[in-house]
Amino acid sequence: MSTLSFVAHVVIFALSALICLASIPQARKIQHRGTRDGFVVLLFTVGVWAIGYVGYLVAPLDSVRLAFYLLGISSAFVSVGAFLYLCAAYTGRPPRQMPYRRVAAGIFLFTVLLKLTNPLHHLFFTTTWASDPFPHLAVQHNPLYWIFLGLSYAVIAVGFFMLFERLYHTGTDTRPLVVLLGLTGLPAGVTILAEQIPALLPLMYEPPGVAIFAVGTLFVYFRQFETVQLTSGTEAPAIFLDQDERIRDYNHAAVELLPTLQGSLGESVHSVIPRVVDALAETTEFIEIENEAGPRVYQVSSSPFLSGEVATGQLITLTDITQRERYRRELEQTNERLEEFANVISHDLRNPLNVAQGRVDLARTECDSEHLDHVVRAHTRIEVLIDDLLTLAREGEQVGELEAVAVRELIETCWQTVETAQATIVIQIDRTIQADRSRVQQLFENLIRNAIEHGGADVTVTVGELADGFYVEDDGPGIPEDDRDGVFDAGYSTAEDGTGFGLSIVTQVADAHGWDIRATEGTDGGARFEIRGVEFVD
Repeated sequence: MSTLSFVAHVVIFALSALICLASIPQARKIQHRGTRDGFVVLLFTVGVWAIGYVGYLVAPLDSVRLAFYLLGISSAFVSVGAFLYLCAAYTGRPPRQMPYRRVAAGIFLFTVLLKLTNPLHHLFFTTTWASDPFPHLAVQHNPLYWIFLGLSYAVIAVGFFMLFERLYHTGTDTRPLVVLLGLTGLPAGVTILAEQIPALLPLMYEPPGVAIFAVGTLFVYFRQFETVQLTSGTEAPAIFLDQDERIRDYNHAAVELLPTLQGSLGESVHSVIPRVVDALAETTEFIEIENEAGPRVYQVSSSPFLSGEVATGQLITLTDITQRERYRRELEQTNERLEEFANVISHDLRNPLNVAQGRVDLARTECDSEHLDHVVRAHTRIEVLIDDLLTLAREGEQVGELEAVAVRELIETCWQTVETAQATIVIQIDRTIQADRSRVQQLFENLIRNAIEHGGADVTVTVGELADGFYVEDDGPGIPEDDRDGVFDAGYSTAEDGTGFGLSIVTQVADAHGWDIRATEGTDGGARFEIRGVEFVD
C-alpha cells in the first residue's frame, strides 16, 4: 500500500508538471495578450510547483527534499497571482489597471520570502521523518500556513467568480468550459481533506486540476475558449463566424440588436442577418436599425480570427456611431448653407457693388463733390467686408498642401500687399515653418492690417520668434485685458472702418494648422498676438 501511494503521488505530480509545461507553446497562440501572458505564467508556475513536489518525494537527502518543498510552495503562491491575472484579463478587467496592484505585488513578494526563509523561523511549517503512508519527510503546518492558504483560496474564488460570470453572459453553450472549471476546483477539496486521509500527504493537490484545465481549454475547446472572450469581452454587439461563415457565437448585445440571431448557432450568417453582410460588402459599412429609442446608425467591421497564422473565422462588431453620423450630416448641411451664403455674397452683392462703383466713376467725370469720396470709401469697405466673409465661409478650418514656408520672405510680401501708410515693420524671425502658404499669408496680412487700423498710421509692427512659434505685436494702445478673449469673435472691432472679421480669420487659420493663438500685452504696451505649436523645419 505504501509503495502504491508513493508511486501514485510521484506519477500524479510528474504528469501534472509535464502537461503544464508542454501546454505553454499552445497557450502562446492565444490572441489576447493579457490572457496569453497570464496563462503562460500560470502553466509555468504550476509546472514548477509540481516539479518541486516530485523532488520533495524522490530526492535522496533531507536538505534537498526541503529545498524542493520550498520551491513547490513558493511557486504555488505565485501561481495564485497568475491565475487572478489570467481571469482578470480574460474577463475584460485590465490587470494593469487593478487598484492597489503594487501593494498586492509587495505582499506576494514578502510572502514568498517568508516561505523561502521558513527554515530560519519555522512560521509556516516544521519537518520530521515519518513512515506512514510511506517513508518521507513529514511536514507539520503551522497556523500561518493555513491563514495564507485561506487567503489564496479567497483570491482563487474571486477568479472563479469572474470566469463563471463571463461564461454565464455569453450567447453560446459554455457547459464544457463550466465543467472544466469545476474539475479545476475539485483538487482544492482534496487539499483540505488530506490531513484526514492516511493515504495522502498534507500537500496542495491543485496541479492536476490545472493540468486538466490546460488540456481542455488549450486543446479540446480552444476555439470556444477564445470565442467566448472575443464576443463577451465587448459591450458592442459582436458575432463570431467560422471559416464557412456560419454563426458560432454572439453576445447578448448582438441578440438585443438583432433578434434573428436567437437560436441561430450553426446557421449561415447570410440567411440570418443579410443586412449586416450587405453592409460589410459596401464601402460605407454603415447600417441603420430601428429600436425603441428610434433609428440608430452602426458601423459594421470585421476582423479575422487566427489560430497561429491560419484564419479560422472572423469577428463581426457593430459600433454605435449615431451621434457621430448625426454630427456629420449636420456638418454637411451647414457647409451647404455656407456655400449658398458664399454664392449670394459673391454674385448677388458683388454685381450691384460693381454697378455702384461704375456709377461713381461716371459721376466724377460730371462733377467734383466730396460726397463722392465718402461713397468710394463706403464701397471699399463693402468690398473688404465681402472678401472677409467669403474667406470665412469658404476657407473655414481647412488647409491645403503643407510646404516649407520662409517666414521672413512671406512677411515682406504681406507688407507690400497691405496699405501700411507710414507704419514700420520690424522682422526678428528668420525661420522656415511647415504650413499652407496662402492661409498663413492671410494670417499675417490680417494681423498687420489689424495693427495699423488700431495702432495708428505710424505704428511699428514687430514680428518675432518664440520657442514654439512666433508673435506679432505693435506699439499702439493695446487691448484691455477684459477684452482679449473677445477680440477673436466674428464682428468684433473697435476701429471705425474695421469689419470685425480679420482676427476671426486669423483664428481659423491657426486652428486649421493645429496652432494655439492668444492675445496679450506687447513689449511697449501695445497689442501682441502669440501663435504657438508651430512646426519649424530648419
